[in-house]
Amino acid sequence: MYKSLLKPLFFLKKPEDAHHFTVDLTRFSFNLPIVGSIVESTFKLEDKKLEREVFGLKFKNPVGLAAGFDKDAKVIDEMAMLGFGFIEIGTLTPKPQEGNPQPRLFRLPQDESLINRMGFNNGGVFEAVERLKKRKSNVLVGGNIGKNKVTPNENAVDDYLICLEALHDHVDYFVVNVSSPNTPNLRDLQEKEPLKALLQAVKNANDLKPKPKPILLKIAPDLTDGQLDDIIEIVKETKIDGVIATNTTIDRSQLSTSEAEVKAIGAGGVSGKVLGKRSTEVIRYLSDKSNKAFPIIGVGGIFSAEDAIEKLEAGASLIQVYSGMIYEGPGLIKKIKKGLLAHFSQ
Repeated sequence: MYKSLLKPLFFLKKPEDAHHFTVDLTRFSFNLPIVGSIVESTFKLEDKKLEREVFGLKFKNPVGLAAGFDKDAKVIDEMAMLGFGFIEIGTLTPKPQEGNPQPRLFRLPQDESLINRMGFNNGGVFEAVERLKKRKSNVLVGGNIGKNKVTPNENAVDDYLICLEALHDHVDYFVVNVSSPNTPNLRDLQEKEPLKALLQAVKNANDLKPKPKPILLKIAPDLTDGQLDDIIEIVKETKIDGVIATNTTIDRSQLSTSEAEVKAIGAGGVSGKVLGKRSTEVIRYLSDKSNKAFPIIGVGGIFSAEDAIEKLEAGASLIQVYSGMIYEGPGLIKKIKKGLLAHFSQ
């Protein structure tokens, strides 16, 4: 039904309008007594074989919702009804910010991909905390944190620590996001020394808590092998808990959409099917080179159970979807889980 009826309707709207419409519709409809029950019974698929324990957390299944869909923690309970094993909110910043000027989200149907230059648009971490206090489901939640656009890189640590402090009692793990291409100079923080200093500061603050939470790093797919070697070394030295591979890419070489159309869209990170191969390469490189020294959450171009299995076999412990759900619909989560069960039974 999604591909034949809902998707064509959603795709008539501008991408960002369609997103807000979807979130509002989900919040309203899923909370109607009968609808909520139908949604849960339709999409639920749990099995002991799907359970995972990763960085000290017990996941009902390895399929998560990537950051970016529910930036402000508005639909955690509703997304949990779709059968996700975990949900990542954010990217959140200390102060609210509007993000980049619209339009800033674009579909590339020919490539089953998206280009976005959202720019960490969110209502601020403290607004999200108030929503997190009211959530009802017990789904695991990750807090993806970043810095405000107006914060210079030399003060970036302060922003990450503010977010850590605010969210600490309300999320199950943290993701340090320094890999978005849409905040000026943010990716400079991926360089070895600034990154090590940032992660160490976040790790130290976390370790002072009565119950420290896992700390993960989200990296770009555009890093060289040498930079990936640095990531492995930094993870080892700072003793953070894992890596999310990968964020969106600035590489346009794999797109089949016309060069003129892509050029007209302008700057932004590419997600979706074209990212699949590269994100798997990064996962495999990190896993093999580190000798599986830390868990990896694989994200990028997952449109089927086969895509998810490929990520897991490359070395991922868990996977996340976002763009795949836009093109394939919410049934993708159950399809992946069914495919994983079949694969595990072979």
